[in-house]
Amino acid sequence: MLLKPDLERFRAEFMAKAPAEVRSAMARADVELAASGLIERALKAGDAAPDFALPEARGGTVRLSARLSEGPVVLSFFRGGWCPYCSLELRALQTVLGEIRRAGAELLAISPQTLRASRATAEQFGLAFPVLSDARAAVATAFGVVFDLADELRPLYARFGHALPDRNGDDSWRLPIPATYVIDRDQTVALAFLDIDYSHRLEPADIVATVAALRSR
Repeated sequence: MLLKPDLERFRAEFMAKAPAEVRSAMARADVELAASGLIERALKAGDAAPDFALPEARGGTVRLSARLSEGPVVLSFFRGGWCPYCSLELRALQTVLGEIRRAGAELLAISPQTLRASRATAEQFGLAFPVLSDARAAVATAFGVVFDLADELRPLYARFGHALPDRNGDDSWRLPIPATYVIDRDQTVALAFLDIDYSHRLEPADIVATVAALRSR
């Protein structure tokens, strides 16, 4: 199953309905984010991934280094269950979870939304992998994939019911860009997918191919 056609279909439908001022504001924000140098500063393949411990939606705490002791880890940063592009991605990841695990790897999804919201996301989309709550986007910051939402977009997000302080349980307007990392057992980043356009996501098949290649080495 390819994820890209579903993402493109939703984007086309949204853009066809969105008012011109919304489309213009989004375009300006994308240009500003692209010029910020965020992508260039973020962790890349070959870098060492920082360790972290975060609460999981169903209870308990997940520590990256502990999971890496058992095998490679796929780490998918997402904006929140409220984001339709994220929901498409999460459901697509669920479809390849078995293949990822058969290759000896584990999948972790992480967002700045509250623990309660993470639990709702896991339940709503039937996710069998850990969904982690990253308070104040601390881990996303350590990976270099977080940004402050543009001021002109904040009232638009609030109008659509996505005021980030409410969603994330803090006073910030911080979000991660779409970012997927495959991290090898020695904590080295084997693959890094980064994109400022939140309608772009890494194909699940590419994740499976990467973890399979790590296993065959």
